[in-house]
Amino acid sequence: MDQLVNRAVEKMGEVPRPEHPRPDLIRQSWINLNGEWLFGIGEGDPEEEIIVPFPPESELSGINNTDFMPLVKYARRFDFDLDVVRKRVLLHFGAVDFEARAWLNGSYLGKHTGGYSPFSFEVTDEILEGENLLSLEVRDDNRTGLQPCGKQSTKRESHGCIYTRVTGIWQTVWLEVVGKRYIDNLMVGRPRDGQNIWAMVDLEGRANHGTIEIEVSAEGEVLGRGKAPASDHAKIPIEMGEPRSWGPGSPELYDFTSTLRSGEEVVDRVEGYFGLRSVSIRGDSMLINGERIFQRLVLDQGYYPEGIYTARTDSELKRDIEISMEMGFNGARLHQKVFEPRFLYWADKLGYLVWGEYPSWGMDIFNPEACNNMISEWSEVVRRDLNHPSIIGWCPFNETPRDQNVDLIRAVYELTRQLDPGRPVIDTSGYTHVVTDVYDCHDYDQDPVSFRKRHQSIVDGGTWTRSTQNHPGNDAEYAGQPVMVSE
Repeated sequence: MDQLVNRAVEKMGEVPRPEHPRPDLIRQSWINLNGEWLFGIGEGDPEEEIIVPFPPESELSGINNTDFMPLVKYARRFDFDLDVVRKRVLLHFGAVDFEARAWLNGSYLGKHTGGYSPFSFEVTDEILEGENLLSLEVRDDNRTGLQPCGKQSTKRESHGCIYTRVTGIWQTVWLEVVGKRYIDNLMVGRPRDGQNIWAMVDLEGRANHGTIEIEVSAEGEVLGRGKAPASDHAKIPIEMGEPRSWGPGSPELYDFTSTLRSGEEVVDRVEGYFGLRSVSIRGDSMLINGERIFQRLVLDQGYYPEGIYTARTDSELKRDIEISMEMGFNGARLHQKVFEPRFLYWADKLGYLVWGEYPSWGMDIFNPEACNNMISEWSEVVRRDLNHPSIIGWCPFNETPRDQNVDLIRAVYELTRQLDPGRPVIDTSGYTHVVTDVYDCHDYDQDPVSFRKRHQSIVDGGTWTRSTQNHPGNDAEYAGQPVMVSE
């Protein structure tokens, strides 16, 4: 086991995955907690070494155990010496599969359910100057039907298009120092019916005074500014010239710095980036910045030979996109996995179109607990990724069965549209539709002649025929939407 850990450390360097995990929302005062932790399976204390953020099933973790692990435990000692006078400290987990409970120095912090969305705890009162002990307990059993797990195998081994499981921590863990009142989320956009650019800023904390400011720049040149009274949900108009649109081939991005002030005091400050583009539907066309763009996409399932769900390095995420683009593709359907923000960052930087999807496979869609787990986590995922221009649509379900939960699919579609009115939603990809903005199907026919014959009518402006549908008797009628063969 020590040899496995040592080899993993040699590959990673001192701190594996050292880059900031949220490049769209960065503070200067943060501590990366990746690296060597203690790990254990079952009820005993964690005693083996593991390399975080790699899941224990992976070679890079140093554990390399692909058996079922319904209960695992982690522990990590770290030193803390940042000045936190009049500040607060947050502990962030990028993703932990599936149900996580955390303690700091013996004090219980809380629980999070869901293997793909981020969560955090305030640890201002629990953290100590000097040495601290962070403990984590994770329960994960994808055989119960209560947890969505995407392409993770519910058998001991991989089979067909079902792959190695992921348990526990699989994204970066970090500490962050914030103000007494702080910027919790920030999104920049432009309403479809207006010319003004707005920053929508969510603040956390009790004070109801002060101002929230934003400064926009590109290549070091300040292009615009805005200011508004600080409130829980502040809306800041940004005065700047006509911005350039983000799109394939021209991924125009802008940097921002947002500052929360109380008088002359800087209470909190974050940095990030954004891109401006529109996604709309007109008749049977899906438009990006008002233009039809043919989406030539790959089906990317986000698996890595050494790290399973977790890329060995940040450059590996970037290289995946570059390879796809070199082969002539302009985007990807991110399939049955919620990809980490660093992947979306590179998609934003490179002008790569993506559809965000939820790993719905594995859940019992008629079990109320499973449905609640899914709805809660999907909401967290959409909110996390609202500011990424590369995401041009959402897909919460994939290939739901004939006897699907119609009420659930309709409710999640409506929820997604409420959370993000600016992107189209495919209700459930493939077999059947209930209510959808884009009418997609899955067609694995390898004969180009028969494939063309089957789909030519819709290309020629005709109607969608039942012969193209996987389950004709269970599909909603085609109503003139854009059509996509998404597999």
